[in-house]
Amino acid sequence: MIYADRADAGRRLAHELRDLRDQDVVVLGLPRGGVPVAAEVASALHAPLDIEVVRKLGAPAQPEVALGAIAEDPGARVLNERVLRATGAGEEELASVEAAERAELARRAHAYRGGRPPLSVAGRTVVIVDDGIATGATARAACRSARQRHARRIVLAVPVAPGGDDGGVRADADAFVCPERPADFMAVGQFYRDFRPTTDDEVVACLRRGNSREVAVPAGRVRLGGELTVPADAVGMVVFAHGSGSSRHSPRNRFVADALNGAGLGTLLFDLLTDEEEADRANVFDIGLLAGRLADATAWLTAAPEGPGASLPVGWFGASTGAAAALWAAAEPGSPVAAVVSRGGRPDLAGERLADVTAPTLLIIGGNDPQAIELNHSARRSLGPAEHELSVVPGATHLFEEPGALSQVAELARDWFLRHLAPAAR
Repeated sequence: MIYADRADAGRRLAHELRDLRDQDVVVLGLPRGGVPVAAEVASALHAPLDIEVVRKLGAPAQPEVALGAIAEDPGARVLNERVLRATGAGEEELASVEAAERAELARRAHAYRGGRPPLSVAGRTVVIVDDGIATGATARAACRSARQRHARRIVLAVPVAPGGDDGGVRADADAFVCPERPADFMAVGQFYRDFRPTTDDEVVACLRRGNSREVAVPAGRVRLGGELTVPADAVGMVVFAHGSGSSRHSPRNRFVADALNGAGLGTLLFDLLTDEEEADRANVFDIGLLAGRLADATAWLTAAPEGPGASLPVGWFGASTGAAAALWAAAEPGSPVAAVVSRGGRPDLAGERLADVTAPTLLIIGGNDPQAIELNHSARRSLGPAEHELSVVPGATHLFEEPGALSQVAELARDWFLRHLAPAAR
């Protein structure tokens, strides 16, 4: 199999890992080429993405010859005893090489993560991803690093590796997933049409989109599951209010959230209701209850030590009944929201409170969704004097399932939030 590029390889690799979806998984990409592959895997598995920085230990007189490899944890080291003997490298030479590479490793880890600490892998399944394996030394070092950080299970996943010899990786990983094991393997790049070098900026961009972690959001007497993503140098935060019966795993809202993260906006996707509450359909349409949960989540977000703090402006993105909840909460005196976006929403359910909304509001509807068109035009006329717009995505139905429709939603939302949140962050 020839992969088009690293993103294509990541999507195909994710298919092999689909049984891990929605489990407690952390995906670690090896820089630099493994990170765009890992980003696709993390997205498909709904898992947070981080980086595991590894460095080759080059022989003192022949740096292209690998004595072994190291990863971030001090004891995470793999040595090639055969090469050590052949080069005659002694303990002092090896220690000198390792010290220099550890300094560079620490520098790169800080630069890639923007100074934030690594994601915790303790007790979790860790999927370590590279764009391919040649010798296996760096992959094994990464596995040992995850093991030292108390990972529950380690899965090493790569798109391609040599047939036959696995480079000893099975000794350090609990599972090895590799869809292509060609007998004629000579180099990883021969199995990609586009194998251009991955840049540091591309690595940082992937991590910015994937810098997510699971959180528990307190709301009154309950705690609600959520996923918080805070890009480096975020200019604002967007809290998602999902529609009737939908959760933080909504693929449509996750698609929009990914686009916002790529533009430097943090996101919080959380469940508005507990599982028990969802069983009562009346709760799904209790707009006051949903609005209260949204307000509670926002208060927690701006005050929580693991959140971005109170310094960033907050926007709300609502879908279906979640849009009504966002507008209901936005009408409260002293509401903290700086901008609201509704996707295929039911703003009419906010009723007379629409007149008290002061936040700039964007209503997005599909051109082939006649009920939403009528309800949103009517709601727009009821909105207060604050700035508001209505955008129609041509040809789209209520769920924006048509090709390209959801991308237009994401672009409209991104531009609206950047327009109203980014200036306030300065």
